[in-house]
Amino acid sequence: MKQLKSIIPILIGIILIVNLGSFKLSEDTTGYTLKVEVKELRNSKGVVQFALYNKDESIPDENYKKYYLKLTSKIIENSASVTFDNLPEGKYAINILHDENVNGKIDKGLILPKEGLGFSNFQSIGLSRRPNFEKASFYLSKNMLVVVKVIYL
Repeated sequence: MKQLKSIIPILIGIILIVNLGSFKLSEDTTGYTLKVEVKELRNSKGVVQFALYNKDESIPDENYKKYYLKLTSKIIENSASVTFDNLPEGKYAINILHDENVNGKIDKGLILPKEGLGFSNFQSIGLSRRPNFEKASFYLSKNMLVVVKVIYL
């Protein structure tokens, strides 16, 4: 009986430690989740590069030097997706590259890109419809899913 009384405080301590360890601090959940998907890629070659921007005049960014975050995804059945976690509330834009030869840059013919490009809020790209941060941006204030169309020129 005496041994049982000495074990009870130890068991209570273990239970408290286990229960307290299962609680997450609120600072771990201060940001939002942004899931970005692309579908209907022309093939499953290479990877898809997802660049996230959060500043005016950061797009166009042909050399991928002005992005806020960048993730790459494998392509499965002509589709790909990534999730940006713990993002602060704010204005963002997305630039997608279907990087078929996995060299991390936009390959061009004479003038036009050989690989697919996409931007949030864009269904087409042309001389009169050139992407920029203002046109491609959206406001993130909750967890979101954004589907971006990849355009092949």
